[in-house]
Amino acid sequence: MSVAFVLDCSVTMAWFFAGEATPESDGILDHLNQGGRAVVAQHWWLEVTNTLLMGERRKRCTPADTAHFLGILGTLAIDTDPDTAANSSATTLALARAHGLTLYDAAYLELAMRTSLSLATLDKELRSAAKKVGVTVLPEKI
Repeated sequence: MSVAFVLDCSVTMAWFFAGEATPESDGILDHLNQGGRAVVAQHWWLEVTNTLLMGERRKRCTPADTAHFLGILGTLAIDTDPDTAANSSATTLALARAHGLTLYDAAYLELAMRTSLSLATLDKELRSAAKKVGVTVLPEKI
């Protein structure tokens, strides 16, 4: 049985944009490629795709690059949480307020807390909030 974790957009995009990947972020991708499983908040696909679109507009990538990367992501064991929205008006909103997070980032934290999974993120504020509430963060160091 493979270990699952919550995956956020920051780690995902480090896999795509040149110069943003680290051995630690690549290790998370390696885990997925070797039978691991990730769970994402409902907005993850929109967030990832929007980041790719912004990359196209800034000439960091092409539509073909975007399509190729989305195809790769589609082959990975990434499950979308069905309950992200149901928790957004209470728990997620409270977490965002308490920790100064966006609602989008708080949704990843809420998901990790609810599922008792580690949270894979490169976002410093989200990592700090996760540690404060007892959620393990991946990678251990950035």
